[in-house]
Amino acid sequence: MGASIGGKTVVVVGAGIVGAATAYFLSRSGFAVRLLDANAPASAASGAADGAVSVASKRPGPMMTAALAGIALYRRLERDGPLGGLFHERPTIMVAEDEHEAETLRGHAEALAGAGKQLRHFEGTALPSYLPSVSAHVRLAVEVGEEGHAIGYEVVRRLIAASGVAVERTTPVLELVKSSSARSIAAVATPRGPIEADHFVIAAGGGSAELLGLSGTVRPRKGQLVVTERAPALNASLPGSLMSCRYLLSKDAILAAGGAAGRRFGLVIDPLRTGQFLIGGTREESGDTSNDLAAVRIMLASAVRLLPGIARLRALRAFAGVRSATSDGLPLVGRVPGYDNLIVATGFEGDGICLGPLMGRTVSRLIAGEDCELDLAPFAPGRFERRSLVA
Repeated sequence: MGASIGGKTVVVVGAGIVGAATAYFLSRSGFAVRLLDANAPASAASGAADGAVSVASKRPGPMMTAALAGIALYRRLERDGPLGGLFHERPTIMVAEDEHEAETLRGHAEALAGAGKQLRHFEGTALPSYLPSVSAHVRLAVEVGEEGHAIGYEVVRRLIAASGVAVERTTPVLELVKSSSARSIAAVATPRGPIEADHFVIAAGGGSAELLGLSGTVRPRKGQLVVTERAPALNASLPGSLMSCRYLLSKDAILAAGGAAGRRFGLVIDPLRTGQFLIGGTREESGDTSNDLAAVRIMLASAVRLLPGIARLRALRAFAGVRSATSDGLPLVGRVPGYDNLIVATGFEGDGICLGPLMGRTVSRLIAGEDCELDLAPFAPGRFERRSLVA
């Protein structure tokens, strides 16, 4: 817990899901918030996310702990708060297609069970009755219960509306203006002039890197996805999102390579509420949002191998999103060392949807000097040796 420096005005930079949640919780605590975005709400990663509110792919540690708390908060906000009707509970179904993957999945399932997740295992003759449309070569399926789905841009829109804060669009922050004491930030410089406040929160995704001098620490990571046409019967045959064990292995490979492992594929087939399927995806060290035919072909071929009925469907749209990632796979959340009124919340990669509301509440409590409940030590912004927080 960090003590508040006093003052009730806050500038939040970035109107994605983390920034929107921060504005919502701060406004509920009586702070006057100005929410700035270089473009528009949810115009970057939050608008191109797959919507998974999930702990299924998390390894034991701080991210699993945070994801469990994040899902619990979604349930409360859906039941008692501004997200009514937006969070839909469903399981994540992790599948192994060979014995090596099955061994990995069994070990991972043991870790999830140890964290209190509700699991069901299906193999042998039990598999076809549970997943009748999935390929017969699948060796093992593990259903991870109490997961969910929420569409990122809808969550952002609802949180901003509930906060009562008007987003200042097309207002990029050019630099942070230090106070005379150099231990605090006095204002943010924008094309429309400086904006002063008592507290500043940088939740601008990839844009946070340039503002804080973190280009070598926070890097862009692209994910390509495909959306199919509607297939209600095939869609209904899946009780939840289908995640290949290769998704786990692709994350492990990137971490083992220090965060730079080139292009990796990790298959997820998500039955959308529209009757369509969302197929993903890639993890690429790139900041562009283009698609390429080679990646789309690999994703679709993998999807057909796992769910053969998809071969009959047309792919209607391919798109890509760029998420901010760190070399150790953990976000940066907390006070910037050396500054008593500057907080960063960035580097969530594909976990921003799951953790966004939780991190918004955490940042709000940090500013108010309240108990954050979540241990922020693993996410400390100053944990990297080579860093230049605030250039």
